[in-house]
Amino acid sequence: MASCFRIKRNMDIRPLSPELQAKAIAELNEDPKRIPEDIKYIKEWLLKQPHLKPRTDDQFILTFLRGCKFSLERTKEKLETYFTMRSLLPEYFKNRDPFDPKMQELLKAGTYLPLKSSGPDTPKGFLMSLKNWDMSTTSMSDLMKLTYMIMDIVINEDDQAVIAGIIALQDGTGIEMKHMMAMTPSLVKKSAMLFQDAYPNRPKAMHYFNPPSFIETIFNLFKPFMKEKLMKRWHIHNTKNINDMYEFFPKSILPEEYGGDAGKIQEIIDYWKNKVESYADWYKDDEKYGCDESKRPGKPKTSAELFGIEGSFRKLNVD
Repeated sequence: MASCFRIKRNMDIRPLSPELQAKAIAELNEDPKRIPEDIKYIKEWLLKQPHLKPRTDDQFILTFLRGCKFSLERTKEKLETYFTMRSLLPEYFKNRDPFDPKMQELLKAGTYLPLKSSGPDTPKGFLMSLKNWDMSTTSMSDLMKLTYMIMDIVINEDDQAVIAGIIALQDGTGIEMKHMMAMTPSLVKKSAMLFQDAYPNRPKAMHYFNPPSFIETIFNLFKPFMKEKLMKRWHIHNTKNINDMYEFFPKSILPEEYGGDAGKIQEIIDYWKNKVESYADWYKDDEKYGCDESKRPGKPKTSAELFGIEGSFRKLNVD
């Protein structure tokens, strides 16, 4: 821990617990003594990019270094993509007001909830559910906007999620064909690229509990845009028995409604509603970071180029 505290005095980064520090060293190629040099290198590179309007605080850069296992080239690529996509997806990253009625409605619905961790160095759990989502008043783009508002809080604050990775539980209760129809190929591609190419995530597994009958159609919708490694981490549980999930999601991190010991789901919803609202000023300030395509060396990038669906998109059969 001595090295962590020495870095803390010299740089604006959080010290890690012994368990997380050991995991970062073993799994992410982290060398505490080299962190200041790596952060300095990435910061200098960011400031030399004429088209980027980057956030350059030490903790932010360190998060991306960890998410890229301290590969400097991968870190540069991911940061470039992160700031580019923030400007090319204004529907997700502009006017992020937690008190907007649509965001308030989705926050109260609990569509995307970070959970507790089961140990000091275990993956961070997330619970996703659409059963309280009212499609008549909010759109899939609204839902995606809130998801990344919450994800920004996670990468800003939660070193365990960044270092140990994340596991997600999608509750299929209440998912209907209308939900699937809202997931256009373009929207799916945007979501996949953001999650895989722009954010410093370490996805460990995605579990689908109580899936709808057309789960294979949903799976096939995402498949063309997901990396093979991530697709292999999808697990579909064709059962309504929550006991099947405890092998992967300990009761200690699940809310009472799922047979867990982590309090009522409304308490988790209330916590994250307050947390997101507390970031209101941060979201306003965050809008100044992104990319100015008119200053990009070479050919500017466009939303159509990045997110357009090229070629023929295979028609999906729906049972």
